[in-house]
Amino acid sequence: MKKTLRSTEDSCHPCEFAGDLGRSVLNALSAHIAIIDAQGVIVETNRAWQLFAASEGQDSSKDFIGMNYLGICDAAEGPDARDARAVAAGIRSVITGEVQEFLFDYPCHSPTEQHWFYLRAVRMETHGKIHVVISHEEITQLKLAEEALKQNKLALERQKQDLEEANIALKVLLKQREADKGELEQKVLTNIKDLVFPYIEKLKRAPLRPRDKTTLTIIENHLNDIISPLLQRLTNLSIMLTPQEMQVAALVKDGRSSKEIAEILNVSETTIHFHRKNLRRKLNIKNDATNLRAYLMSIA
Repeated sequence: MKKTLRSTEDSCHPCEFAGDLGRSVLNALSAHIAIIDAQGVIVETNRAWQLFAASEGQDSSKDFIGMNYLGICDAAEGPDARDARAVAAGIRSVITGEVQEFLFDYPCHSPTEQHWFYLRAVRMETHGKIHVVISHEEITQLKLAEEALKQNKLALERQKQDLEEANIALKVLLKQREADKGELEQKVLTNIKDLVFPYIEKLKRAPLRPRDKTTLTIIENHLNDIISPLLQRLTNLSIMLTPQEMQVAALVKDGRSSKEIAEILNVSETTIHFHRKNLRRKLNIKNDATNLRAYLMSIA
């Protein structure tokens, strides 16, 4: 690994890969490149390698040729030792031909900055000699982006959990609200039926002027619309009922007989039978054994 390499006084030998074109190509690459022989000795490095060494406080005048890359990895100590030995083992597997390529990413932090590198070792055989091209490409920005994505994912997971908990709490509140609403509606219904309708029925049996009877009928109709729990349900079912059919349906559900309904609505019992028949048809109750009141209670 690059961080463990330091320049030494080892004797350097001429680079087998010397040549203006070859060196120009190596120096043009952004990756930090070293070429080693079958024994792990560095035979060439490029400018990017040397500049990185200078940025780490090493002697940039040295090209590291002649240093044993594998030996330095084997001798590494401290927090980088484990990664260094893994790299040495991977490169040796490339040298022996077990694999053609070895890949490894690792941290290489300085006292002032964090760095991550992606190591790639590729086997190269020319004129019967084995060499390995080792490139170190800095992937610091990629690692930082991955870490940022990881943190964002954690934040989103926390937000998701918070939203789920809030949703559960909201459902509980809505359920309680519906229960309160139902209780309130039941109280209104009971009060109107017990405290208002009896007086309306008495008034209907009293000798009233036609105008007063009309007014009373209007009041009764509106009250039935208010208290009938069937109204919204029947609307949702897209069942087109006449206002008087609505009244009859509400009174049937309330347990009133046809005779009682006729007296309440001030119509003949025959008319109520007609409305009940229409209700069964519109509600698609084809079985004569089906009780109309039971059916109305089931859909309310």
